[in-house]
Amino acid sequence: MLTREIIAELQRIVGASNVLTSKEDLLSYSFDGTAAMQQIPGCVAFAETTEHIAAVLKFANARKLPVVTRGSGTGLSGGALPSADCIVLCTVKMGKILELDKANLTMMVEPGVTTLQVADAAMAAGLFYPPDPGSMKISTIGGNVAENSGGLRGLKYGITRNYVMGLEVVLPDGEILWTGNKCVKDVAGYSLKDIFIGSEGTLGVITKVLLKLIPKPAAKKTMVATFSQMDHAAEAVSAIIAAQIIPCTLEFLDRTTIHCVEDYAKIGLPLDCEALLLMETDGHPAAVADEAAKMEQICREKGCMEVRVAKDEVEANKLASARRSAFSALARVAPTTILEDATVPRSELAKMIRFVEVVAKKYKLRVGTFGHMGDGNLHPTFLTDERNKEEMHRVEEAFKEIFDEAIRLGGTITGEHGVGLAKKSFLPKFLGDAQMRVSREFRKALDPNGILNPGKMFD
Repeated sequence: MLTREIIAELQRIVGASNVLTSKEDLLSYSFDGTAAMQQIPGCVAFAETTEHIAAVLKFANARKLPVVTRGSGTGLSGGALPSADCIVLCTVKMGKILELDKANLTMMVEPGVTTLQVADAAMAAGLFYPPDPGSMKISTIGGNVAENSGGLRGLKYGITRNYVMGLEVVLPDGEILWTGNKCVKDVAGYSLKDIFIGSEGTLGVITKVLLKLIPKPAAKKTMVATFSQMDHAAEAVSAIIAAQIIPCTLEFLDRTTIHCVEDYAKIGLPLDCEALLLMETDGHPAAVADEAAKMEQICREKGCMEVRVAKDEVEANKLASARRSAFSALARVAPTTILEDATVPRSELAKMIRFVEVVAKKYKLRVGTFGHMGDGNLHPTFLTDERNKEEMHRVEEAFKEIFDEAIRLGGTITGEHGVGLAKKSFLPKFLGDAQMRVSREFRKALDPNGILNPGKMFD
């Protein structure tokens, strides 16, 4: 339990109104977006400046107090879950866009700026910030960088790492470090910014992010194709990639997810299919028209039931919302929704989808599967009830088999959600002894007292 002296010092550093201690207030910060995980922290401290964070970390490090950094708490691997009696260091009040540099196509932001705010600010300047995690309306850039978030446009445009040019990071002892710059080319020394991207709050606290922007695509076309078999949809995806077409979005929903989305959002999706592909191409108008025609042709050759092309931006956004609302739609069906992100090479996607179905039947579980078919990132989502301990045990056993199979097929245990607490038991098998040793040694070198996000990724 945190003493009055500790609370008083935190109040002195960040201001009394920025420290929460009552059980009622702390309850909201006792969980993140991960199902069936909760822990009340010792307190919550809101930082408003880099200096606040530096002072809190310097104080915590001297006292060896655990600190868990938090943005909006939308993570799905338990990465922002508090540890017992920890200080939750929340950065949502650091929400300023500090600079938009059109000459260099960059934007400097504080960590509490939401992904949508970045995207909207870029668009208002005639530019484009592509990363679009499903929670982009509320997820923060600091969290996106810490988790190396992906999104629907990852196939063509890449993930958060591809758009970070520089970072200001406060190290565990309170020292402030800047890494990176506005230069397109820079190979001087180690690429330290890449160490902090995806580090899940275990190496430092991100306080400023220099983001890369790109020109806004001139045109876009959105299409939906339906299939009577998931295999046919997977074959269509493989054929599209083999034809050297890289759409900005190539997503899929299975039958369970389609029905849940339609019941939830009333989009007008067809309900007589086993799989749905959401395809979006963007770029020069002539290239967009050509790619859209080729994708439609390939889908028909692979036995699709129907291809629906959005007639305008309104319909395009409506169709895209079918995929973006998948998690919310599934979450309405059962008390507990456990969404994972096993990822395999694209060539193994159909095999992995079938494996998920077999495992769900084996353990008598209901599953909806959707995800980024273009990059092999699956989201098997089990609909369960965490109060049913026996069923939750079956869910755990099912995921063990799914992650083992993903590794066997040359895939990974997480494509975009991170390791956190939820998947740290699978990490040693995936990384192997040498990578685990180097990771532990690097973490210990930066945080010898182990104050930052203790217990996450590995012990």
